[in-house]
Amino acid sequence: MIVPDLVVSPLLRAARANAGFLTEKGARRLLHERTLRPAAFGPPRRLRRDVGISASHNDAGWPVYTVKPRNGSARGTVIYAHGGGWVNDIAPQHWQLCAQIAAEAHTTVQVMIYPLVPYGTAQHVVDNFTAATVNAERMYGPTVLAGDSAGGQIVLSTVLQLRERHDLTLPRTIAIAPAVDLSMKNPFIPTVQLIDPWLGTKGTQVFIDLWKGALHVDHPTVSPLNGNLEGLGPITIFSGTRDILNPDDRLYAAKAADAGVDVEFIQIDGQVHVYPLLPTAVGRDARATIMERVRQAVHAE
Repeated sequence: MIVPDLVVSPLLRAARANAGFLTEKGARRLLHERTLRPAAFGPPRRLRRDVGISASHNDAGWPVYTVKPRNGSARGTVIYAHGGGWVNDIAPQHWQLCAQIAAEAHTTVQVMIYPLVPYGTAQHVVDNFTAATVNAERMYGPTVLAGDSAGGQIVLSTVLQLRERHDLTLPRTIAIAPAVDLSMKNPFIPTVQLIDPWLGTKGTQVFIDLWKGALHVDHPTVSPLNGNLEGLGPITIFSGTRDILNPDDRLYAAKAADAGVDVEFIQIDGQVHVYPLLPTAVGRDARATIMERVRQAVHAE
């Protein structure tokens, strides 16, 4: 089902989607609820019939789900980091995207269920995504990192570590509305905040303070915008202008281009946060682009 684009923002506001991000009080209420009653993270029972899913645990004890196409052979892999403000677990929309990638790009998708705040921290999580990527390259061959929102921050910080620690460059990284500067100091953010129906700075700051752990908020493992971007592989970034993360995403894309990175910045006016995950025509077109970029990366000769 395709939802008309014009109803997305009113629906988000009616559902109070930003309740946990707009104010500090709302954030602490959400943190308490998620800590007290963790959400289920397993795949929906009714997903695509043309994919199979298996479960395991990595060396850190995290659940790892592997999604594979049932028909034909799979080549390469995608490691996906879900969004949710570092406090919310994986949602059905994430699972649907991962299943679509596996089926339509004919690849294996690994979904890592990483620890959330107040237990998870940026360094611990990025270290494990780094190790998983090195292992995936050995096991599956061409590997793509992909993630949305908080997960976009994780993958963009991970590619920095892969280059610095392992001299490893990926054939493609896909970041959907990534959080790239957790200082939230961009002067254009307050203006965008007025039209963003989903995110907020004051509540998000509560989660950032926990997520950064012992690191300074400007450290590239927390804020990949501050890293040295030279030598990174191709990056595709999706961003909408009704998203408080958009001003920093624009800065990241410009900095990456200046550093010689093959960066594809897909910005659509009027779109909200993580629009490629939404059941709209614009979201459908964005997902088609994701499928094509993954196919190009994992099936390249």
